[in-house]
Amino acid sequence: MDGAERRKKIIELLEKGAEPYSGTALARKFGVSRQVIVQDIALLRATDKNILSTNKGYIIFGEKEKNSCKRIVFIKHTDGQMKDEMYTIVDAGARILDVIVEHEVYGQIAADLMITSRKDVDDFMRRIFAVKGKPLKELTGDEHYHTIEADREEILDEVERGLKEKGYLLTLGE
Repeated sequence: MDGAERRKKIIELLEKGAEPYSGTALARKFGVSRQVIVQDIALLRATDKNILSTNKGYIIFGEKEKNSCKRIVFIKHTDGQMKDEMYTIVDAGARILDVIVEHEVYGQIAADLMITSRKDVDDFMRRIFAVKGKPLKELTGDEHYHTIEADREEILDEVERGLKEKGYLLTLGE
């Protein structure tokens, strides 16, 4: 199979798939190296394919995301409260798209998360602390932003109420 055909099949998989595909899984499926897949994804992005690289693998944005509501929330909590903060968001029916910090030297640093359920939260928590990693929020005194997404504005309102009740939600200038 040539590169063009492989890239076409990658797009088909990402459009049909309910779950992200890791670069390693795609490499195995097509019998190429992971680096070839990384290059394929770069080429597809260059042709205006909206492919997102998450901590769970590659996904493609489709119509569902275009019809959703999004909001950025400003958050502060400890490592011990991190799971509760994310549960508060997903339990209300919203998705956590990313985490963003404003670093004094580097400026804005963002990482795609795509957390949609308690299982995703648990997997994320297990992975970040298994490798003795540190959440991005630690770079900025625990302050960070999340872009959250839901099917309706009322869900986002509920998320904000829940975060505020728990003392996690900040307003600019705090």
